[in-house]
Amino acid sequence: MPNAYPTEQVCQEARSRLAHQGLSAKDWAEQHKLNPSTVYAVLNGQKKCLRGEAHRAAVLLGIKDGVVTN
Repeated sequence: MPNAYPTEQVCQEARSRLAHQGLSAKDWAEQHKLNPSTVYAVLNGQKKCLRGEAHRAAVLLGIKDGVVTN
């Protein structure tokens, strides 16, 4: 079975995009009504991002393709 976790490269790109926008992960999480600890875990590649809040964070961060529903 292939590794379901996001690669370090895509996580680094997402962190770079946040830095380019001048946002901390916590600020970005609060803007998108997400738990900051979930966003940090996604950015550090500690979550598979298959469902729930981690999936939503990964899609909004551009780490994975997917659909976000409210």
